[in-house]
Amino acid sequence: MSGYWLMKSEPDECSIDDALAAPDATVPWTGVRSYQARNFMRDAMQVGDGVLFYHSSCPEPGIAGIARVASGTRPDPTQFDPASPYFDAASKPEQPRWLLLDVQALRKTRLLSLPELRATPALADMLVLRRGNRLSITPVDAPHWQLIAEQMLA
Repeated sequence: MSGYWLMKSEPDECSIDDALAAPDATVPWTGVRSYQARNFMRDAMQVGDGVLFYHSSCPEPGIAGIARVASGTRPDPTQFDPASPYFDAASKPEQPRWLLLDVQALRKTRLLSLPELRATPALADMLVLRRGNRLSITPVDAPHWQLIAEQMLA
């Protein structure tokens, strides 16, 4: 794995359990409507990169599993679907504004809660912990990945 990412998903839309139950444990990461997060997917994320699967907008937010980037980007079809909450009338099929990529869930872990992340001094500068950060996709530094994947989620 060359890069590491934290990707937020609302568990009522797609939980780690949903991802693991999907064919080949792979789900399309739809609904990204932040240009910065889209640019991470388009310009920086590569097949094989590690993903911390994070449950957000729920009673107990936190890291719920480990995944990997399983595809390159392609247009997100939800932007063209008027019935979708992610519909974007300004986006046109000939010039799509929003992208998705596939994420393959590798394993569910114990929930590493937001308070537990905040209480770990070695993680203090993680982007997800910064005040005001609401991005659904953030890069994760290799030392943070190692600490979380090897020690905290072992």
